[in-house]
Parts: sequence; C-alpha cells; structure tokens
Amino acid sequence: MSGAGRLPAAGLAWFNGRHWSGWRGPLRGSDFTWSIAFMVPYAAVFIAFAVVPIGYALWSASKPSLFADLIDDPRYLPTVVNTLLFVGLSVNLKMFLALLLSGFFMRRRWWVKALLVIYMLPWVVGTVQGFTSIHWILIGELGLVDRLLQELFNIDGPLWFNDYWLALGANIAAHIWKWMPFWTLVFLAGRLTIAQDLNDAAEIDGATGVRRFVHVTFPLLANLYLVCTVISTIWTIGDFNTVYFVSGGSPAKSTDVLATLGFRYAFDFVKPQLGIVAVMSALPVLIPLVIILIRRLQISQVQL
Repeated sequence: MSGAGRLPAAGLAWFNGRHWSGWRGPLRGSDFTWSIAFMVPYAAVFIAFAVVPIGYALWSASKPSLFADLIDDPRYLPTVVNTLLFVGLSVNLKMFLALLLSGFFMRRRWWVKALLVIYMLPWVVGTVQGFTSIHWILIGELGLVDRLLQELFNIDGPLWFNDYWLALGANIAAHIWKWMPFWTLVFLAGRLTIAQDLNDAAEIDGATGVRRFVHVTFPLLANLYLVCTVISTIWTIGDFNTVYFVSGGSPAKSTDVLATLGFRYAFDFVKPQLGIVAVMSALPVLIPLVIILIRRLQISQVQL
C-alpha cells in the first residue's frame, strides 16, 4: 500500500482510538466491564419506568382532535383556573412564610430548637395519612373543627366542602401545612451560610430587624429563593394528593386541578387518552420553568 493510502487508514485508527478512549475515560479492562454491568440495571429501570411511559403518553396524546375535545369539555377551563389559583397562592404563601420562619428558627434558645422538631412533623408524616386526617377534621358536623366550635362556642361551623372558596382554601392550607417545613429547613440552611461578619457590620451601621432582612439577608438569599420557588412551582403543578385526599374536588368536583382531572378522565370516565392530554396541557408552563431552573443552576449555581 502506498504512503497516500496508508494515511486515511492511520487517521481512522487514530480517531477510533481517541473516540473510544474518551468515551471510556480512565477506566480500562475489568473496571470498564464492571461499570457497564452496574449501569445496565439502572438504565433498564429508567427506560422501563420513565422513557417507555412518557413515550407512550406522548404517542397516545398525539391526535390533535383530543385537544379539541379537551377544550370543549366544560370541566377543563375551570380546572385550569383552579390550578393557577392553587399553585400561585400555595407556592407564594408557602415560600414567603418559610423564609420568614427560617429567621425565627435561627435563634439559639433551647425551646426554639425543640419547637423546630415539632414544626417538622407535618413534613415527616405520610402524605396520604396527613391529608386524609385533614379531610376528616373538616368533614362537616362530624369533623373536629365544627364539633369544637359547637361545644366551646355553641355556634355551627361551616360546611367546608360545600363551599367552593372554603374547599379551595382547605386545599391550599393543607398543602402549605405539609410542605412549608421542608422549605423552611432549606432557607434555614441558606441563612447559616451567611457570614456572621456581615450581620455584625449591618448591626453596627444601625441596620437591625426589618432593615437588615431587606438590605442584607434577602439579597444574599435571592438566588436560593428563586430556584426554590421554581422547583416548588414545578412540584405543585403536578400535586395530586392534596386535592384528591383533602377536598376530593368538592363541591361537585369544582375544585379539581389538572392532576386530579386527568385521573378522573382516565378512571372515572374511562378516557385515558383524554386524561393524558389534560395532564400534558401543563407542559407549556412546565417546560419554560425547567429551562429557567437549568439556566439559573448553570449561571449562579445557587450561590449565596
């Protein structure tokens, strides 16, 4: 073979060697084989329980007529409004209160630490058990709240799940009760990373209380607060347990959100494709939120 003919072959061999070497990284021989052996089960589980269901859902919801049927359903648009109210109020109230309470739990007194342990209990309690308990507490005349009002003040309590706003408020309050301790703990960890010298300097300058929070603490926690808010919004859009187990969509399924509406389409009305479309209709909101989250994590890396 001439020298000109050997050059392409040598270049191809060099490329293949560099390509496989870069793909394998520093692993060689049995180490590389064992790494593949450990990765295969995880990859199989991911494909079986994530890729295949999502792919099937996208394929099932690929008919444009399904979206037309969804919009024509009189239940859909009110459910979208419910979802916006539920997510908007729950996330903003939860994150704001968690940020404030994280400052309270910064105190070093022993009783504050004991109170923090009690405060974390709603997050530790099982989700279904906790929300089912709230449902029975508010069930009406047989519920704990109305019975206490009757026994202590001799007044009749409201029928919580017979009024739209009371049922929606119960869902929002239950969601905040469940998840606010977790985000309080996150913000508490963020506050602990702030150098004490900054707080001391602010105190010397006369910035105490609200002024120190506005001009020192919050600017340093702004990136963390934004990232946590976006994550919480993504999670809350897909929250099924709160509405299903607290109000059950009452009254007359008027407080359903997209997650519970999709469930009812699939199992109550035996229209699984319409249920998938109902849940997927949240993607125009979820995708930008995920992009914002990824960009914020790449740019700021949640630096305080």
